[in-house]
Amino acid sequence: MQVQSNPTSTSPNLGGLIAEASRLAQGSENVAEVHRVLQICNACRYCEGFCATFQSMTRRLDFDVKDIHFMANLCHNCGACLHACQYAPPNEFGVNIPQAMAKVRLETYTEFAWPRPLGVLYKKAGLSLSLIISIAIGIFLIALMQVNQSLWTSSPDGNFYAIFPHNTLALTFGVVFVAMVFCLGMGVKNFWGEISTDPIPPKATVDALRDTLTLKNLGGGHQAGCNESDDAFSLARRHLHHATFYGFMLCFAATSVATLFHYLLGWEAPYSYTSLPVILGTLGGIGLIVGPVGLLYLNLKRHPLHGDAAQKPMDRGFIALLLMISVTGLGLLALRETQYMGILLALHLGFVMGFFLMMPYGKFAHGIYRSASLLKNAVEVRLGKKMSVGSE
Repeated sequence: MQVQSNPTSTSPNLGGLIAEASRLAQGSENVAEVHRVLQICNACRYCEGFCATFQSMTRRLDFDVKDIHFMANLCHNCGACLHACQYAPPNEFGVNIPQAMAKVRLETYTEFAWPRPLGVLYKKAGLSLSLIISIAIGIFLIALMQVNQSLWTSSPDGNFYAIFPHNTLALTFGVVFVAMVFCLGMGVKNFWGEISTDPIPPKATVDALRDTLTLKNLGGGHQAGCNESDDAFSLARRHLHHATFYGFMLCFAATSVATLFHYLLGWEAPYSYTSLPVILGTLGGIGLIVGPVGLLYLNLKRHPLHGDAAQKPMDRGFIALLLMISVTGLGLLALRETQYMGILLALHLGFVMGFFLMMPYGKFAHGIYRSASLLKNAVEVRLGKKMSVGSE
């Protein structure tokens, strides 16, 4: 990454702004660092038009903790500002917005999580916790099938409800799903309660939904894409996030349609390969392989100054968990009429259960908090909030 020469001589007020950052009494060291670099950015404004994060910055003269929590989750870590910044490392000011924002984002997952102790636990050992829970559930189900002598039993029609009754699975996963939605909802409620008190215009909701579903901010500062390993722009991460998100939504749609078939129409599984639930699930599974594999590759090759290196194991663990859900699910579909159905079913259910149990506390939560921040930004734009710093 190329940086320009030390600009201290052309920006005499930056030293005073850095000293002023020490006034920030609330929050952690990570919050204080975001405050410091935002003060520098607000004086420079070279990246003013890059993304919603910098546009929200220009509407503020100073930044308190709630502003920093909001802007940290608004940042999509595209890397454009880092590669464009004349104050980026090795400059003495060391401005690294993506890294500083990433560290604060992780803190928000803990601070606003409900119940909070689970958020703290996930922050300390998120990757290990997710894998241990998933594998433990899978082993338990395998042991249960072995006790019932159904582990290696094949089913001519691929009916895995012959191994685990439908109502048992529906009740178990229904309880976990409702608990997950409740805990995640409470976390977002806590987060929104801190960052916003403004009324929400209906058009702002539409704006935020559009930005969320299109991942507009992953287009980078010039909508040419993100910077991955160098200064070159690429839309790969945006496309791979789309594959992952919509793959997940297709799998969720497959489960929802199958539920309607079973309870509303009385059509019980297993369904044919040409049925709507299977088609949706297959397409979703493919998306959840293409997306995570690509994101894992990009994560491994990204520039070392992007994001928080300490979070890479958690990020990669989350990607791996999504990948295992998809691989075991597609494997279960392909081999559902063989003797391997039981072990694949146990592993698939274990990874799915572990994923849902950890959703409110880990990497998945960033999408929900980010959506809330996009809504907050859209509200500010629709309400016409003026810049706190003029062009004087």
